Amino acid sequence: MASNKMIVYQVFTRLYGNRCQTRKINGSIEENGSGKFNDFTAAGLKKIREMGVSHVWYTGVIRHATMTDYTRYGIPRQHPAVVKGRAGSPYAITDYYDVDPDLAVSVEHRMEEFGKLVARTHRAGLKVVIDFVPNHVARQYKSICKPDGVRDLGEDDNPEVGFDPIHNNFYYCPGQAFTPYFDLYHGEAEPYTEFPAKATGNDHFDNAPGRNDWYETVKLNYGVDYYAGQTPSTLAANCCDTSAAHAPFSTWNKMLDILLYWAAKGVDAFRCDMAEMVPSAFWAWATARVREHYPHVLFIGEVYNPGLYRQFIASGFDYLYDKVGMYDALCDVLCHRRNTDAITWAWQQTDDIRQHMLYFLENHDELRLASDFVVGAGRKAVPALVVAALLQQNPFMFYFGQEWGEHGMDSEGFSGHDGRTTIFDYWSLSPSKGDAALKALYQRVLNIARTEKAVNSGQTFDLMYVNQQYYRQYAFLRKAGKELLLVVVNFDDCPVDMQLSIPDHAYDYLEIQERAYEAHELLAGGKQSMVLIKGEPVRVALESRGAVVMKLS
Repeated sequence: MASNKMIVYQVFTRLYGNRCQTRKINGSIEENGSGKFNDFTAAGLKKIREMGVSHVWYTGVIRHATMTDYTRYGIPRQHPAVVKGRAGSPYAITDYYDVDPDLAVSVEHRMEEFGKLVARTHRAGLKVVIDFVPNHVARQYKSICKPDGVRDLGEDDNPEVGFDPIHNNFYYCPGQAFTPYFDLYHGEAEPYTEFPAKATGNDHFDNAPGRNDWYETVKLNYGVDYYAGQTPSTLAANCCDTSAAHAPFSTWNKMLDILLYWAAKGVDAFRCDMAEMVPSAFWAWATARVREHYPHVLFIGEVYNPGLYRQFIASGFDYLYDKVGMYDALCDVLCHRRNTDAITWAWQQTDDIRQHMLYFLENHDELRLASDFVVGAGRKAVPALVVAALLQQNPFMFYFGQEWGEHGMDSEGFSGHDGRTTIFDYWSLSPSKGDAALKALYQRVLNIARTEKAVNSGQTFDLMYVNQQYYRQYAFLRKAGKELLLVVVNFDDCPVDMQLSIPDHAYDYLEIQERAYEAHELLAGGKQSMVLIKGEPVRVALESRGAVVMKLS
């Protein structure tokens, strides 16, 4: 059934298809293995589609810094002092025009293998999302795959000045060597040297980044004079005509070329890393230019400051992370740190832009729900899944392994015992240890989101303002035409027998007829009779950490 509900499945490409179970801490690619583009077979992509997915976010595609030596293929070696983990961070890009050789069966044909993955994904009825990392690059960035005529980032810089808004792609510390907190040798015969030092990616503008800085990256210059106290939000919105083919700043033009390069390869959407660290003026110009050539391409922004949401939407973003609002609220409710009125508060803060908010419960940055640091089991997070996926029409994203209750409690190497799945190490997950029933439940919930008109195009009515006695339960209605859903979830560890009030306003606003209905329970199956009459509560029985989705007809 056709749907406009977007469901994004984030896969960490290097780990997703890796079947090697050696799992040696700090192991090499030879010891621990790596997933490949080819692991996403037509049959595998069909199964992803059957989960209700519309978009696959292939995380870690573009070539990034790594300790693995690929010099025999003409790929420059990275000094291990400025690489995080044996595999390296996928957000320390070393060549924007290349793909990660770890992901290729044949390194020499790695781009061809990626192209075939894009084609297979499209044939499966899915869209392709990749990362665009605009704020920073690896310290040893050097493109060997850039098209003819393209000038490399930093190639024309004048490192004798800290800031040149027009010509320089990086920020510099003139006259100062790179002297971070760590040993620059890192087991090598020669130390890593950088003179003059470049500013570090997390807006660290001296030559000595610390342990918690993004020391493996360098900040890109979009014309913001941080040395004079300027910020991305204060760069004039009119500094570049959005209809202009070329911008006055070198970095803007080079980054636009990169976006167009990947769009031409069939990429349907860009998840834009740390988008708020780049001026919204750039986004307004770049998204307009991309859509001149590829009007279907979507932009998903990692923006954490709610005060900037509307500014970035106006600058061309289709969707933004709802992290500080809905994600934080659902996690707090799951862990009983807040009551369910936090969910109502969260959606109300963005109600005017709700179609642009991307809901999620896990991604590569966040704790695994089933980890010891959250709720300890994927089943316990089902109420949050149902709310995030069914509350609004806006997109929902989930992370590979989430659907079978991955714990994230391995200590893999650079990534320690932290409740997250490593993005820095060669590793593998074990779906065979997962919860098959949980995966089946995810598939039911996500297909409800995709196929039920009341969810993907209907209205929402939050019922909690007349049910405030239930502070660990949450209930809402969804309606489109004659289709009506009643969704109720229980965040408590005990079963509950609710007498749910439906206010008169809900009957009037949603045009609900007072009569007897046959209610089909879409999660567990079965049906029952349900009578809706103004002033009469509806009985709903819920298991601990349970959910019901009743379709009334």
